[in-house]
Amino acid sequence: MRTRPDLKECQEKVANTIIEAPVSVHPTAVVDPQASIGREVTIGAHAYIGPHVGLGHGCEIHNNVTIAGRTALGAGCRVFPGAVLGLPPQDLKYRGGEVCLEIGARNTFREMVTVHPGTENGGGITRIGNDNHLLVGVHVAHDCQVGNHCIIANYVQFGGHVVVEDYATFGGQSGVHHFVTIGKHAMIGGLTRVTTDVPPFMVFVGARTHARVRMVNGVGLQRRGFTNQQIAGLKSAYMDLYSRRARTSGRSLLDNVEMLLAKEGMDSNVDYLCRFLIRSFAHGRNGRYLESLRNDKPA
Repeated sequence: MRTRPDLKECQEKVANTIIEAPVSVHPTAVVDPQASIGREVTIGAHAYIGPHVGLGHGCEIHNNVTIAGRTALGAGCRVFPGAVLGLPPQDLKYRGGEVCLEIGARNTFREMVTVHPGTENGGGITRIGNDNHLLVGVHVAHDCQVGNHCIIANYVQFGGHVVVEDYATFGGQSGVHHFVTIGKHAMIGGLTRVTTDVPPFMVFVGARTHARVRMVNGVGLQRRGFTNQQIAGLKSAYMDLYSRRARTSGRSLLDNVEMLLAKEGMDSNVDYLCRFLIRSFAHGRNGRYLESLRNDKPA
C-alpha cells in the first residue's frame, strides 16, 4: 500500500542526474542551462525544459513538450507532442512550495498528457513507476502514486491522491475519484466512474446505475503468467464475494470476506484480495481506504 513520499529524496534525484551533452537538441527548443540532461537524449522543436528538470539517459522528448518544476524522468522515457509535465498542481490548497514529480524508467506519455507534482499537504511528490503507458489526453493529478506496467488509455482522468498498483489497466475516458486505490492487475472498463477502491485482480465496469465488480480479470492474468490454478482460486473467491448467490445471502461483503479468510490453504493472491477489501470497507471512508488517512478530513 501507499508509503509517504520523501521530498528530499526526490529533489536529490533531480540534482544528481548526470549532466551530458544531449545527442540532439532542436535549435528552437529552450533548455535551461541548469537542467540535468543524461546521455543520448533528444529534444524536439519548441520544447521547453525547465531549470530543475532531470532527464535520464536515452529520453526522447518530442516537439512542443513542456517539462517544468522539480521533475525527474528516468532512463528511456518518451514524451510526445503537447504533453505537459511538472507544472503547478490545480489544488487550491497548494501554496507554491517546493514539490516534486518523480517518474521512473521507460514510460510513454502520449500527446496532451498532463501530470502534476504533489502538494505540501499531500506529501509533496507525485510518483510514476516504470514501464507505464499513458495514452492521449490522460491527466494525473497531484500526489498520485502510480506503480509499474500500467496501461492508461485515452482521456482517463485521475483525481488527487489516487494510488494505482502494478499492472492495472484503464479503458478510455474512465474517471477516478480522489483518494481511490486501484488494486494490482485490476481492469477498469471504458467510461467507468470509479468512486470506491477497486479490488485487485478484478474487472470493474459501469453498470446501468453504478459501477461494480463484474468478473475476474482472467485474460489479463493469463497474459502475465498466472497459472490456471491461481486464476481458478480467484474465480472461486469471486463467487464467494460477488456472485448473485453471495449478494442475496443476507450477509455483508465483509462477512463473506471473513468466511473466506477462515478457510484453510488460502492462496496468497486470494489472501491479498481479502485484506485489500478489509482495508477499504472496514477501515476506509466511503469505500476508500486512503480517505481515512487524509490530513484535511472533510466534516
